[in-house]
Amino acid sequence: MDNYKKTLSELGLFVPKIMLPDSKYQLEKWAVVACDQYTSERSYWEKVAELTKGNPSTYNIIFPEVYLEDGDNDTRINTINNNMENYIQSGIINELDECFILVDRKTSHTQSRKGLMVALDLEHYDYTKGSSTLIRATEGTVIERLPPRIKIRQNAPIELPHIMVLIDDPDKKVIEPLAQKADTLEKLYDFELMMNGGHIKGYHVSDKKDISAVADALRQLSDLESYRNKYGLENQNDVLLFAVGDGNHSLASAKGHWENVKLCLSYEEQQNHPARYALVELVNVHDEGLVFEPIHRVLFNVDSKNLLKEFALYYKANSKNKASKEHTFKYITSDGSGEIQIDNPVSNLEVGTLQAFLDYYIKEHPQVKIDYIHGEDVVTKLGAQPGNMGIYLPSMNKTELFKTVILDGALPRKTFSMGEAEEKRFYLECRKIK
Repeated sequence: MDNYKKTLSELGLFVPKIMLPDSKYQLEKWAVVACDQYTSERSYWEKVAELTKGNPSTYNIIFPEVYLEDGDNDTRINTINNNMENYIQSGIINELDECFILVDRKTSHTQSRKGLMVALDLEHYDYTKGSSTLIRATEGTVIERLPPRIKIRQNAPIELPHIMVLIDDPDKKVIEPLAQKADTLEKLYDFELMMNGGHIKGYHVSDKKDISAVADALRQLSDLESYRNKYGLENQNDVLLFAVGDGNHSLASAKGHWENVKLCLSYEEQQNHPARYALVELVNVHDEGLVFEPIHRVLFNVDSKNLLKEFALYYKANSKNKASKEHTFKYITSDGSGEIQIDNPVSNLEVGTLQAFLDYYIKEHPQVKIDYIHGEDVVTKLGAQPGNMGIYLPSMNKTELFKTVILDGALPRKTFSMGEAEEKRFYLECRKIK
């Protein structure tokens, strides 16, 4: 084994064989946004269906979550698997030799966000709160959300990632040196993304020296003494190298699928089985193009006056560990907008205060449904409709993310979003998992 491969393996990283569409196909119609976006806007996905009709497209091999409640899941999953097999067998998608892909994404909000397509070893990943693995979740994982997603993966021959995994690299040694020499690398794709998704370029990173440089830079990030000094943690023995920024539940589903596959494999077979790895985009949390946006809440079929009253009462009864400052939440209903102040929150983050209450409230009022929304304009539009309520949340400081996860474990679910909905990863690259 090459030295850099050994280093990467110890760090939970693998150089994948990535699949891309044949150059004769329109990438503008191939790439579509992550399946967990626009979950309350069926019209978005109907437009995508219209735009991609009759063309090879990732739309035909994913399961947009807006359709999860339609009751035809098994039929959809079978169709997805058949389409995947067809795309492989007919040469619509083809496998590259082992490589990384340097990604440069432009959106309506940022000129450039750099990333690196790699595969992560799921044996080094644990999404449970308080885990000490190299790869960890940044937000709470809802176990109930995993079974339908694992089922989608169960018989799928390939995976398509919308997962973005963060590294804390303030000196910019891992991804940025590749970006600086991008004009010397082979360009694999360069096109406009649909539905206001911006523009994306991908560069082939296959030279052993380049991959070795990535391995060395990641090894330095994982050096225990440097790690302790960076975060001011004298007794910390477990390095957090990769923090899942987007696609927490997608990576958790890949882990669940791998645990199922593993049961039927010998130890030797487990070592290099393709389902052991998951294709992700690595992004430096210090990249200027990466912006943390709050994820807002919209409630449906709710009595907003009752909710506001119970919100205040809930924290009168649950104020054992008073946080240092009050939390203020702005909201909108069909009656107009307003705000509520919680003087005795139990969480340091506003999202923790709100989500603890909403979890309780929805359990007590099962007719109330919730959606997690990127972008204040959508919250305003949905929240102002009769029977609905939109609650706005502030954003968090992205440079505090790693230390917060190290000290406190996974954050409350849907704490932050890496950009607006149209800035999410688009499905583009694939990898065999069977």
